[in-house]
Amino acid sequence: MNRIKAMLEATPGLYGYRVSQKAVQSYELFFVHKQLETVRSTDTLATDVTVYVANENTVGDSTFHVYASMTDDDLQAAIQAAVARAALVRNQPYELPAGETLQVQLPTNMADADPKELGRQIADAVYAADTVPGGSINALEIFLYRDTLRVINSRGVDKTQTMHRVMLEAIPTFTDREQSVELYEDYRFTVFEPAKLTAEIAEKMQQVADRAAARKPEGPLTLNVILRPHEIRRLIGELARDCAYQSIYAHANLHAQGESWQNGDGDKLTVTMKAVVPGSERSAHFDEDGAALTDTTVIEKGVVCGSFGPSRFGQYLGIAKPSGNLQCVQVAPGTLTRAEMEAAPYLDCVSMSGLQLDLYNDYIGGEIRLAYYYDGHTRRPVTGITMSAKLSDVLGGLRLSAETDVFGPYQGPDRALLPNVAVL
Repeated sequence: MNRIKAMLEATPGLYGYRVSQKAVQSYELFFVHKQLETVRSTDTLATDVTVYVANENTVGDSTFHVYASMTDDDLQAAIQAAVARAALVRNQPYELPAGETLQVQLPTNMADADPKELGRQIADAVYAADTVPGGSINALEIFLYRDTLRVINSRGVDKTQTMHRVMLEAIPTFTDREQSVELYEDYRFTVFEPAKLTAEIAEKMQQVADRAAARKPEGPLTLNVILRPHEIRRLIGELARDCAYQSIYAHANLHAQGESWQNGDGDKLTVTMKAVVPGSERSAHFDEDGAALTDTTVIEKGVVCGSFGPSRFGQYLGIAKPSGNLQCVQVAPGTLTRAEMEAAPYLDCVSMSGLQLDLYNDYIGGEIRLAYYYDGHTRRPVTGITMSAKLSDVLGGLRLSAETDVFGPYQGPDRALLPNVAVL
């Protein structure tokens, strides 16, 4: 870092520079049928340099990767090549973040854990759920990471943050005389809760058994559809992106501040872009530019009330204090109860090929691989169906659960009810 910094400061013609360095230490375990087959440990360092060049009331930038094998001559050549490329770029001028230092660790309960012991505890929590007759966990891979990110720039920014996170991949399998069915699942967390992990895997073990028994329902249906956090995150993410500085600057946003996403008597959305969500690996105190992140509410009670994004585009829009490039999203809980959900037939979507959203054409839909169909009397697994509706209609009657969960960068209701959806 010191070598690179010295070379950059000695380079004539630079408007500024940024250096980003990420160190990742990992401890990895690979299981096959509950047998630990391989243990691997890695220690990597990735460094990227961005140079900025001002030219006739414009600013250009170019980034290159630094390899450990580079000599001083190699680095000097890479800097000069990046300067030449940046000189060809003509962006509207903007200032780099300035004068902030920080050293922080993101929330976790794993910072002081021994990797071997923590890996064993995670494996035990996963395999404690392997209790479904006919079911098994064919493969399990556990990755324990300690990430340290440091960002410096030419205006005095020097920030470091450390994160402890876990990513695990599991393949729950169900086999009977006719077929064998698998589901691929991955879990990511920064706070280890053994009971919660066991419960989540147990639910997936039951779902893979139900997937083997699932059948396509007879005839088309029009009913309430229940979404779970994976799909709710996708829906809210699209609405939030409409509030991003980049969308507004490009005149691509559908709704301006003060305009409503929801016209109806459903639960009104309140959406806040967050720097830190405990348990989420997308949490951060600063973004890739080194700019501080500030929590920002972008939708309040269904009405657009704010915007967010990188410092550069915030400056273009004349925003006095840009939020920074926030990655996490928080949705306020709603009022939907289990009794209300079961008051009418519904389709509870467990696994989709991907929620399809088109804000410009007012569409929401997707292929459903596994769901539970409740006809008012019985609940049974179904598959081989698709859903579609007008997005404005379902947003108007949207209901959100009072119970919340954390899934990836999303924190909010663990169920969302979309009314009167066509299912084929």
